[in-house]
Amino acid sequence: MQPLSSKDVLPRDADRALLVGRVWQAGENSGPALVTVRRGQVIDITEFGPTMADLLERDDLRNVVQNAEGPELGHIDTLVTNSQAVPPKKPYLLAPCDVQAIKACGVTFAVSLLERVIEEQAGGDPARAKALRDDLQAVIGTDLSRIVPGSEEAATLKRALQEKGGWSQYMEVGIGPDAEVFTKAQPLSSVGFGATVGLHPSSKWNNPEPEIVLAVDSQGEVRGATLGNDVNLRDVEGRSALLLGKAKDNNASCSLGPFVRVFDEHFGIDTVRASQVSLRIEGASDGFVLEGTSDMREISRDPLDLVRQTIGAHHQYPDGFMLFLGTMFSPIEDRDGEGQGFTHHIEDRVAIATPALGTLINAVGKSDELPPWTFGIRELMHHLARR
Repeated sequence: MQPLSSKDVLPRDADRALLVGRVWQAGENSGPALVTVRRGQVIDITEFGPTMADLLERDDLRNVVQNAEGPELGHIDTLVTNSQAVPPKKPYLLAPCDVQAIKACGVTFAVSLLERVIEEQAGGDPARAKALRDDLQAVIGTDLSRIVPGSEEAATLKRALQEKGGWSQYMEVGIGPDAEVFTKAQPLSSVGFGATVGLHPSSKWNNPEPEIVLAVDSQGEVRGATLGNDVNLRDVEGRSALLLGKAKDNNASCSLGPFVRVFDEHFGIDTVRASQVSLRIEGASDGFVLEGTSDMREISRDPLDLVRQTIGAHHQYPDGFMLFLGTMFSPIEDRDGEGQGFTHHIEDRVAIATPALGTLINAVGKSDELPPWTFGIRELMHHLARR
């Protein structure tokens, strides 16, 4: 994959998009800074934060992004180029969130629901996936995307599938009343645009999960959105759903970026609902290319319903949270042999894109071979105190 330019990375209507992000800057205040992009210039607006969680709580957020003054850190072209270097050059992009919780919703599309059931019944063995896929489609015999989760129709299908032995814990969260919402990563552990994402070294069957991610404040208001890669280990979760933590939360296993686009009159939740998210995987070792799309109009639960199931009287997030909305795209094309399906190779390049949010790219590596995560909340507080 050729390095991307800022024109490729930013939203198609970047001239009017309200963008906020984080960069690792050089110089006297080396460390993370909050930034926005105006007329091609990257502007440090940490003074109006000092954390991204603080910034997204502001009532005057739009005005700050449009008008706040601060040191210029250079042109966006430089930042995009630096972020794709190996290792990255300062200043470079970080994940556009910091102390927020990182939450994710699973099984929100009918296609991904089917694939989760396959993982479960295959017990982590990719060679069994194709036969199971054919059998399950014959048993289900309906278009799951048309069923409203928690409805009477869903309950009727549940009873029918239980009688046929086709029910699953994944069917329960796919069409039942309660969404699956889990913790994807720890605050400050996510990587950003251009970084390498990590696979647990034990995994032999894995894939990217391209998703739209909502930025939600402490009151449950959605303030913007970005792109994310919910890196997934199909063999680990397939052995047992109780291994979800090992399947989902490893060093560099969560990527977000390039920026959070703040909601305004040009971009809002209806834009998210109508978005198509594209995925392109390019193999450095074998020339393999895979492309696909996720259409948010096919999601089974409305994004705001997923927010309500995450925050409310039952659970608070005083620092806000980032919410992965789920993906319909589980690559199944054979890569390493007939019936083996898709799995990553080291040094794959993954590009996730949608016109309103831009493009998130990452290479693929092993979690135990990537730089360890060392900059946590205490380090952030020390850095802000020094500033």
